[in-house]
Amino acid sequence: MKPDCLILRFGELTLKGKNRKRFERSVITQIRKVLGAFPDLRYIPEYGRVYVELGGAAYEEASAALQRVFGLASFSPAYHASMEAEAIKETALRIVQNLPKQPKTFKVNVRRVNKSFPLDSQQMNYLVGGYILEACPGLQVDVRNPEVELRVEIREDQVLLYAEVIEGAGGFPAGTSGKALLMLSGGIDSPVAGWLGMRKGLTLEAIHFHSYPYTSERAKDKVMDLAHQLSGYTDSIKLHLVPFTDVQTSIHREYKDNLLVTLIRRAMYRIAERIADREGLSALVTGESLGQVASQTLPSLNVIGRVVSLPILQPLMMMDKQEIIRIAETIGTFPISILPYEDCCSLFLPPSPSTNPNLNMVERLENGMDFLPELIRKAVEQTETIEIVHGQMKKVPDQHFF
Repeated sequence: MKPDCLILRFGELTLKGKNRKRFERSVITQIRKVLGAFPDLRYIPEYGRVYVELGGAAYEEASAALQRVFGLASFSPAYHASMEAEAIKETALRIVQNLPKQPKTFKVNVRRVNKSFPLDSQQMNYLVGGYILEACPGLQVDVRNPEVELRVEIREDQVLLYAEVIEGAGGFPAGTSGKALLMLSGGIDSPVAGWLGMRKGLTLEAIHFHSYPYTSERAKDKVMDLAHQLSGYTDSIKLHLVPFTDVQTSIHREYKDNLLVTLIRRAMYRIAERIADREGLSALVTGESLGQVASQTLPSLNVIGRVVSLPILQPLMMMDKQEIIRIAETIGTFPISILPYEDCCSLFLPPSPSTNPNLNMVERLENGMDFLPELIRKAVEQTETIEIVHGQMKKVPDQHFF
């Protein structure tokens, strides 16, 4: 049984008051983009939802594309019926019989918008429900907690029926919450943090630190693959590749004790902030999860974060590893993240990294590294930028500070 309509719901967008129309226009624009391969679709917007007449388009392909739309709370494949009770009953029965898994309990929920329809909602509930019960031995009605709720919308000129509600990506439409820079490593956490940031309406660019030849070209390729995967949820994404070898090795030559990770992370943040300022980005997004490693204890986060003035957004902060992995699997970054190519964060680790760094001591160490400001400037200047647009990568011309 092939759906001939999709019902798309916006969810929390409807809570946005005076901005609601702007948010809805943004998500409808994104829906049209991801469904651009289907030129014959017809869009009918209503408050808090959009009806999409498929016109023969392949439902499976359209459904997969909609999973990438932020701001879409849920959607349902729906079926038309004529304005006759017999046609409604027969369509309802076919929907139940063609469900992926046959339920044991169900209920019918009729909404009659067209008040000229001769039977009211309650009468139609009994009529449709009784017809299904008679045709499906073993099926029972449960009005409080049914396995399946069959909804019937009797509209002005047609009837729509549906029983499935498919969860969408949710959140806010792309680009409605500003722009930020994602610190993208090759691990599991940072791509998930980026996805969660995009889900809340952020337009993201990404920055990655590589230390060739201590890290391989495959490690850089892995991060490019992660950025490519994230770009499937937006129109494009810029990836800034920072040559970090000189900064990292110079700090390591000067200091090898338990504050090394703190010093290196602070250098990364300084570089990231300069790139963000250059690109007009208003925040940094990172993949820290509280207490997961030495640099993610509260004292470490405090000392590392003090080095920048931009807001630092950390969507994973209160999540545990299994929650993060579940999201990574859902968005398709997990198989890439677990490839065995190490990034620069795994280099030169001291045996016992500090979990409680002292800010004054860290600043004294940095003040003694008079080479650091110039190396940071060069790293920013030598950063290579790649833009991923519709799955295609292209190099962005070099940009310099003036």
